[in-house]
This record gives sequence, C-alpha cells and structure tokens, in this order.
Amino acid sequence: MSVLTSPPMLSGSGEKISRRRGWRAKAAGVVLAALALTTGVAAPAPAAANPYERGPDPTNASIEAAQGPFATSTATVSRLAVSGFGGGTIYYPTTTTAGTFGAISIAPGFTATQSSIAWLGPRLASQGFVVFTIDTLTTSDQPDSRGRQLLASLDYLTQQSSVRSRIDSGRLGVVGHSMGGGGTLEAARSRPSLQAAVPLTAWDLNKNWSTLQVPTLVVGAQADTVAPVASHSIPFYTSLPSTLDRAYLELRGASHFAPNTPNTTIAKYTLSWLKRFIDNDTRYEQFLCPLPSTSAAISDYRGNCPHNG
Repeated sequence: MSVLTSPPMLSGSGEKISRRRGWRAKAAGVVLAALALTTGVAAPAPAAANPYERGPDPTNASIEAAQGPFATSTATVSRLAVSGFGGGTIYYPTTTTAGTFGAISIAPGFTATQSSIAWLGPRLASQGFVVFTIDTLTTSDQPDSRGRQLLASLDYLTQQSSVRSRIDSGRLGVVGHSMGGGGTLEAARSRPSLQAAVPLTAWDLNKNWSTLQVPTLVVGAQADTVAPVASHSIPFYTSLPSTLDRAYLELRGASHFAPNTPNTTIAKYTLSWLKRFIDNDTRYEQFLCPLPSTSAAISDYRGNCPHNG
C-alpha cells in the first residue's frame, strides 16, 4: 500500500518564505502609512468587541416588542427548597451557544405575589437575561426585608439553581414594585457590586439614598396615590449621588399599579437600563441619551448624560 506524504521542504525554503512574508507585511505597513499621510486619514483600527453583548443591534421596535430574539423556558423554585426568600420562577434563554447571561431578581409589592410582576420575566429573558421573579417570605414583608430577600435569591440563582451555569455571577441587577421597589433600593445600597437597580413605583420610609453606588433608574407614576412621586420616587432620585449614573422616569397619568400589567414604557426603559449597565452594552445608550422627551407616555424624565459606566 502506498502512503501519501507531503513533499519534503527544501533546505532553506522555510527561511525564504518567512523572509518573504515579513517583507510583504512591512510593505503593507509602508503603504498604509503613506495613505494616511497623503489623505490625512489614519488607517482604521479594529473596534473592541464587548463580550457581554447579547442579541442583534437594538431598534426602537425591538425594545418595545413583547418578545425578544431569544426563545425562553422556565424553572419553578419551591419555597421549600430555598432559604431567605419564598421561592419563585426562573425565566431563561434556552440557547447554549450565546455565552453566559446577566441575571436579575424581581420582587413584588406589599400583599402581592410574584404573579403581580410575572409579565416582566419572559419579556426580559427573551432579550437576553436570566430573570427570577420571586415570592417573599410573607406578603407583608417590609422593604428592608425584601431587599435581603432579593440578595438571597440572587445568591441562590448564581450558586445553587439549575441554570447557574448560564449566568455570569458578576453581572447582576435587581428590580421591584412598590415595597419591592423599596427593597430594590435597600439591596443596591447593601451590595454595591450590583450592576443595576430599577425600583418601580417604589415605597419606602427611608428617603435618603446618598450612599448608593449602583446605577439606578427610578420609575414613578404621575397619578400614584399609594406612593406619591412627591414623597417617594422624586426624593429617592434626588437623594442619589449626583455623580452616579441615575435617571427618573415618570409615567404620565399612571397609577401605583402600572407595573402589574404589561407596560411598553416600563419594559422599554427597564430593558435599556439593564442592558446598558449589566451588559455594558452601549448599543442601548441611544434610548437613554439624549434624555427621552416628555410625551403621551412620559410626564417627566431626568438624568445624567452621557453615562459614566
């Protein structure tokens, strides 16, 4: 049987090839330099890719859509299987080829269960996040307790859950409604390593968040009579450090319970904020800076631009 082999390399041919390649590279460099001198335009450098970007380039239509580019699945977590919070539902992208994802825990408000904020779970997960909508230990838990429970749920999510291998434990955020929104602020103050916080029509007796270091989007509702913006959301926002990446979005004509049903404005800006700061995805900066204008959906918007993070 004959065996095919590569033809023998002639003595010295490797050096010649190497020298020839080196000469060509130098020649190419000279040509590019000459081009830069004659045109006054520097040769373009390759853009640094963000390893945390997930999904296609966003558009206004894509961030307002009820379904994002990722197919999702769910995992139910019994309260009997965890400690420190009341269990919940995990929504996650099913792909195993897109890398790990940032993760978010979402807490409901006073007397409410996870069902009251369940619509946000699959909506955010389909845009490229692992999302945990949680139940609290009791429905009457106060904001400081809800903050601790949000952190306990993130620890479970990243260390023990069935989807922990899908999560980048360094890219985490918190969201919450009403007292869960107060819990969001409490959690962010307690754990400055979090990447983003979004309190939705938040309620908390504490009005001073001057030590909070986590980029925060405060969402208030113009017609909120449970947590009026004048005594809750606006003071929360204004007490945040002026050097912090922060924003205040006020929903025109909306009530305290606006976050309990699908809301395009809440989803659009919550998603953009989470993408921008958890994924460091500057493709979403366009939806946050320049600051959005008032409109039929927005009665007030404040914040700092451009963002620091």
